Amino acid sequence: MSTLTASQKSARSVKWLTATAMLMAMNIALSSFGVPVPGGHLYLNDIVICAAAILLDPLGAFLVGGVGAFIGDFLFYPAPMFVSLVTHGLQAAVISLIVHRAPAEKRFRAAVLGVAVGAVIMVVGYSLGRAFIYSTVEYAILKLPFQILQAAVGAVVGTLLCFQGGLLKLWDKTMK
Repeated sequence: MSTLTASQKSARSVKWLTATAMLMAMNIALSSFGVPVPGGHLYLNDIVICAAAILLDPLGAFLVGGVGAFIGDFLFYPAPMFVSLVTHGLQAAVISLIVHRAPAEKRFRAAVLGVAVGAVIMVVGYSLGRAFIYSTVEYAILKLPFQILQAAVGAVVGTLLCFQGGLLKLWDKTMK
């Protein structure tokens, strides 16, 4: 078992903080606009949330997912900001827990399972949140296809970026 010196721990903390802040800023930026699709918008911040959750520990994942989405909503569309905090925060933390509890050789399978569970959390959380915020179940049902599409795009693209795009290898190399 290797032990880290104080300066190694400090450098690791600075790297973690910097990476977490950068991913949070990306989440905030991508939550500021949506890609128009017939009947609504597709927000791409779920890609960052899923990728960050695969890379970061549960605390960092919650900060990027929950707090990042909260700030993005606060700045650009405040009505659902608390729904975003809870839903995206829980989504990211659960993905991270699933991925980081798996052995290294099963990390891809764990990531696929994690983002699938995270997608369900996101869709259910936003559907319940919409029904509560706008006081109508019909509106939540109307937006359900867009939530499913957003969750699927985020899960697939975030996982592909990490495993096929080399982000995970770069992360492991840089964060050591």
